[in-house]
Amino acid sequence: MATTTTEWRATLRLPGGRLECTIRRSVRARHLRLTVDPRHTALVTIPARAARTKGDAERLAESFVAEREPWLRRHLDRQARQAEQLAEFGPLDDGGLFRFRGEPHRLRIVTGGTARQRTTISREGADESDELVVRIGAGERRDLASILEAWLRVRARAAVEQEIDRHAEALGVSPAAVTVRDARTRWGSCSRAGRLSFSWRLILAPPEALETVVVHELAHLRVFGHGPGFWEIVASRRPDHRRWRRWLREHALELHGALDTRG
Repeated sequence: MATTTTEWRATLRLPGGRLECTIRRSVRARHLRLTVDPRHTALVTIPARAARTKGDAERLAESFVAEREPWLRRHLDRQARQAEQLAEFGPLDDGGLFRFRGEPHRLRIVTGGTARQRTTISREGADESDELVVRIGAGERRDLASILEAWLRVRARAAVEQEIDRHAEALGVSPAAVTVRDARTRWGSCSRAGRLSFSWRLILAPPEALETVVVHELAHLRVFGHGPGFWEIVASRRPDHRRWRRWLREHALELHGALDTRG
C-alpha cells in the first residue's frame, strides 16, 4: 500500500527570518493549511498533487507561510509564553504543580505500600492549595504520567457525559456515540454521522471550558457549519463561550504538555 502521508522538518526562509517547521505532504489533503501544533510548532500541510517532490513542497510551503507570517509569529510568541508558564509548574513529580479542573494542585507522591495495595489517586485539601495524592502500589509498573492519564481519562469521560446530559435534551439533540481521546489539534469534533469526540485533556481546564466544548459539539448536531445560526445556538447555552474558547487557546501548550516530565 502506498504511503498517503509523509512528514519532515524543514527551515523556511521568511521575511522575518528563518523558521523551523514541519511539512506534511498528504494525498488526502485538498488545500494548503498552516496550523500551530503543540507537537510540531508550525505545521504546513500540502496536498500531494500540488508538489511532486520534497523540494517543490518546501518551496510551496515557504511561499504560503510568508503570506501568513505575522499571524504565525503571534501564535509562536504565545506558545513561548505558555512554555514559560508550564516551566513554572515545576517537574511532574512530588511537589510539582499540576492543573486539574482549572486549578493548580500540588502533586504528592506516596510510595511504600504493601503488595496488596493498588495505586490510587485522591484529591485532597491542604493548607496552601489542593493536592493530588498519588499512592503507588508496590507492584505498580506504570510511570507517573501513565498513572495520571488513566485517572484523568475516567474523570474526563464522566464530566463530558454530565454536560451532555445537561444540554442535549434542551438543544433537542442526541449523539450517536461519544468517545474521549487524545486529539492534538481539536478539543472536540462532530462527524456527520452524529458521533462526538472529545479530548481527555479538557478535564485539566476549568469546568466552564469543558462545558463550552461540549455545547459546541452538540450544537453541530443542529448546524454542521459555523455560521451565525450555529453561534446563536452555542450562546443560548453558554453566553460566555468566547471567554472559554480564548482560555483554551491561551493554555493549549500547557494542557498538551501537562504530562511531560518537564525536567
